[in-house]
Amino acid sequence: MEKIFKLRERGTTVSREVVAGITTFLAMAYILAVNPGILSDAGMSFGPVFTATAVSSAIATLVMAFLANLPVALAPGMGLNAFFTYTVVIGMGCSWQFALTAVLVEGILFIILSLVGIREAIIRSIPASLRKAVAVGIGLFIALIGLSNAGVTSSSLGTIIGFVTLNTSNPAALVAILGLIVTIVLYVLNVPGSILIGIAVTTVIGIPFGVTTVPSGFSPVSLPSAPYFLQFEWTDVLSLKFFIVFFTFLFTDMFDTIGTLMGVSEQAGLTDKNGNIPNAKEALLADAVGTVAGAMLGTSTVTSFVESSSGVAAGGRTGLASVVTAVFFLLALFFSPLFALIPSAATAPALIFVGFLMMKSVSSIDFSELTEGIPSFITIMVMPFGYSIAKGISWGIIAYVICKVAGKKAKEIPLVTWILAAFFVFDIIFEAVK
Repeated sequence: MEKIFKLRERGTTVSREVVAGITTFLAMAYILAVNPGILSDAGMSFGPVFTATAVSSAIATLVMAFLANLPVALAPGMGLNAFFTYTVVIGMGCSWQFALTAVLVEGILFIILSLVGIREAIIRSIPASLRKAVAVGIGLFIALIGLSNAGVTSSSLGTIIGFVTLNTSNPAALVAILGLIVTIVLYVLNVPGSILIGIAVTTVIGIPFGVTTVPSGFSPVSLPSAPYFLQFEWTDVLSLKFFIVFFTFLFTDMFDTIGTLMGVSEQAGLTDKNGNIPNAKEALLADAVGTVAGAMLGTSTVTSFVESSSGVAAGGRTGLASVVTAVFFLLALFFSPLFALIPSAATAPALIFVGFLMMKSVSSIDFSELTEGIPSFITIMVMPFGYSIAKGISWGIIAYVICKVAGKKAKEIPLVTWILAAFFVFDIIFEAVK
């Protein structure tokens, strides 16, 4: 074990890594309830997606453990699953099989890009301010979905959007807000697994309100459901629509992963003096392999989870912590009825609170520099208000090019950004005239 994970070199112990791995699992296990819930809105069944979520998370996390030796866990990403369901399937009218095909192609390309080192080069060419803005915009988008799913917000109140009255006439909304209070208190008190505990407590609170329904003869343990296996749709793979979907998955996943890896590695004290991530190529390969595995099993893009920072805070410094997290994901396969019991009102606090966690990047955006601040603001604004992650990214990049040119700073625009802006302008024109 010492030879594989270099425990002494990184100043840690087996017991500390085990505690860290469990802490990370508790911090991110909400994905086992939230991801199937979001993908069910795309027409997929809870059981198969639950299995795909657990297995793909375990596979990707084990790859991270043994290839990169980092205390980073992976699972289907928040924001990416929202894009899968609410933009691609519901917004664009595509089938979930079409969306899975785009995820598969993205994962395969990521494996190739990771192996040859191109992926890191692409990441370096995208403006740092936009990377941070994408995270913030996705956070607001996810929070809005949580509020909407629980019925906390409504457009039938005489305004564009507003909060409903929190009483027994809106039991789901009332339960969600109570659950959010519980989650906030637990998180502020630094309780490990506060988000997951918040979901569990909210589920229990929902029983007397009639929001949580416990079927007769309920048993929390069962055999795992068979996942959706190789459910792909290749007929429109050469269409512009497929490329737009595929590229958005690619772009969003890229910055989710690199941002998390940088943050967790720095927190663990594993980066070098230049801020470089140890075994970066192998770490990027882990989420690519996980994405391919997830698509084959029937779930959205797998990416590194920022909740891994909770395990690092508990002392995790090596891939051994990731091995422990992966084992717990596999054990969770046998408790799917327990997770299926959880209503939308109970997962809504998790969605809202993850929105807060993703908002933290806004503090490092320099809004006083207009050519950086304006594009960042547009990116953040469009995602929730336009109810589209894809549009937020495209309008943000277009705004970045416009602002840099207007500010006589065109030389600061990377070539790849020019290409992306041209592509997104073409997409807007194509959408307007079709």
